[in-house]
Amino acid sequence: MKSFFTSFIIVILLFTSCKDVPLTGNMLLDKAINYHDPNGNWNAFDATFNVHMETPNSSDRLSTISINLPEDVFSLTATRDTITTKYNLNKGECTIGLNDSTNIAEATAKAYNLSCDRANMYKNYYTYLYGLPMKLKDPGTHIAKTVETKTFKGKEYLVLKATYDKDVGTDIWYFYFNPDTYAMEVYQFFKQDDNGNQKDDTGEYIVLTEEAMVNGIKMPKKRAWYYNKDDGYLGTDILE
Repeated sequence: MKSFFTSFIIVILLFTSCKDVPLTGNMLLDKAINYHDPNGNWNAFDATFNVHMETPNSSDRLSTISINLPEDVFSLTATRDTITTKYNLNKGECTIGLNDSTNIAEATAKAYNLSCDRANMYKNYYTYLYGLPMKLKDPGTHIAKTVETKTFKGKEYLVLKATYDKDVGTDIWYFYFNPDTYAMEVYQFFKQDDNGNQKDDTGEYIVLTEEAMVNGIKMPKKRAWYYNKDDGYLGTDILE
């Protein structure tokens, strides 16, 4: 009887101690990745999808984006009004197109800001944003150990802070997760001053609503962008 009672007390103590373990940044990230990519599909991601971008006082832009991580291939075809630009990166080899031509004069390329540097910028941009939160496991990313609880726009979130090696990125990012499901619902970034301090009047926040399933990954269907400093609306990306 004494042995049974002792064992019972040990089980209770273990259960209590497990409940009291604080949620660290990496633990939260793992839970968020398990929600968005439960089968670990991101590293083998190979898909093409359309993004419809709406911006104030400007025509809509329709982009077709292909990301093939195993083959290191990226392509972007973007159309606004009568202009279509095309970027293709195949294992680092760059091809650029304007409307139906890849033979682009230097002056024309400059006028439309067409370059292989821009192609790589788009590759990094779209791979990062549509690869979140999985991309937070990349080398050069530093996840804060402490998880904060914050109220944003009247809703409570678990918040993860991420900083980066200088050759990766200089902004400070915050990721807001639903405390019940661990779904990513908001992210936000700020610039730093010369001393590495956060500049609160810089950067943007992005509100994520609805979801689309792409290659077995739950991705935000709508991303609405706003300025941090005045809540000024910038536009909305819609995954189609």
